[in-house]
Amino acid sequence: MSFAQLALIGVVAVLGPLFSLQRVVRVPVVIGELGVGVVLGSSGVNLLDGHDPTFAFLADQIGFALVMFVAGSHVPIRSAGMRAGLRRGLLRACAIGVLAVPVGQAIAAAFGTGHGLLYAVLLASSSAAVVMPALDGLDLTAPAILDLLPQIAIADAACIVMLPLTLEPSKAPARAAGAIVLLAMSYLLYRLLAAAEASGWRRAVHHLSEERHLALELRISLILLFAMAALAQAVHVSVMVAGFVVGLTVAAVGEPRRLANQLFALTEGFFAPLFFVWLGASLDVRQALAQPRFVLLGLALGLGAALVHGLMAITGQPLSVAVTTCAQLGVPVAAASLGRAQGVLAAGEDAALVLGALATIVLTAAAGAGVARHAGQ
Repeated sequence: MSFAQLALIGVVAVLGPLFSLQRVVRVPVVIGELGVGVVLGSSGVNLLDGHDPTFAFLADQIGFALVMFVAGSHVPIRSAGMRAGLRRGLLRACAIGVLAVPVGQAIAAAFGTGHGLLYAVLLASSSAAVVMPALDGLDLTAPAILDLLPQIAIADAACIVMLPLTLEPSKAPARAAGAIVLLAMSYLLYRLLAAAEASGWRRAVHHLSEERHLALELRISLILLFAMAALAQAVHVSVMVAGFVVGLTVAAVGEPRRLANQLFALTEGFFAPLFFVWLGASLDVRQALAQPRFVLLGLALGLGAALVHGLMAITGQPLSVAVTTCAQLGVPVAAASLGRAQGVLAAGEDAALVLGALATIVLTAAAGAGVARHAGQ
């Protein structure tokens, strides 16, 4: 890893947002970053080596943890809408999870991969990081949207915890035990942060940090994140889960605006582009294109996700809103990254998982006009 390569990634961090500036279809910034990573990596001009250990550690460990931390902090746990639609959102998320199993198994059987449970988790997942920006400017108090928020939050959290268990089913008991340890520690962390908030200690630190420009809240958050990531590695759980549960914990307590801005700047300004460029550089796109079945697999995963989520229209959920909940990014990206690192995915299959995620984003964008109508806009 060199300074020239870091500067190149910095350029990508500036150019990536250009993909999201137009208003017709809101394309997430990460699409541009992934695309540039593919072009610059082993599938393109080979300027970036995804196997470089420094690059991999900065991106796949620190960057990945921070991306998931921010994703967890964006889950609207404290929203009044979460409580209002919690029951219906929970039931729909569970129904989608049940429907995803036979569809995932059918896709795995059709393509001969043997990853039916993994595909089921991908099909059932939703992404708050994709859907929430798409809802920006809409009336979040509309009944259809009130049901949407808890459904996405529950699916997002559950699928992120389930993903590592499905990648290697033989190691699921050990991974499940590790996840329980991590969740127990996150609950203790929540109690500590809640006590600090109730006692006024957090506000005192905030005022001192703001007055003397110390960024103490950011430093403490990073310490907690890295400590939880170290625990995750010790109990053989992905740093993805560690980052997400710490983000959820911070969201549950209430993330101060200043801390949110600092985390956004640190993550979106450098570590998120670093991770997504690294992921694009690491994807074996040529292998996927050389075997058209992987392109078809990606499309099947995207359409399968739209199908199982869209079926919630029979419960009274508007079809456009139901399809919007199929938007996914974090879980398929994590599956591609972890699956390749653990050697459980075939060459080119990781690219197929990301292609499936991109297909759901396109379908979600197409359903946007219908969602706006149901939100009273």
